[in-house]
Amino acid sequence: MNDLSKDILTGLVFVTGLFGFVSGEYIISSTLFATAAIASNVNLNRKRNNTGLI
Repeated sequence: MNDLSKDILTGLVFVTGLFGFVSGEYIISSTLFATAAIASNVNLNRKRNNTGLI
């Protein structure tokens, strides 16, 4: 999976979590927000390590 598709997937998870929060599904939305945050952090760290910026 390339970087663009990972970013799109992370964005979709975040938007789905936002929609779930507005709908009142607080447990599901908080799980989706946590998933998006962890995925974003992992992707950012991989990009940083690939460019040599530690």
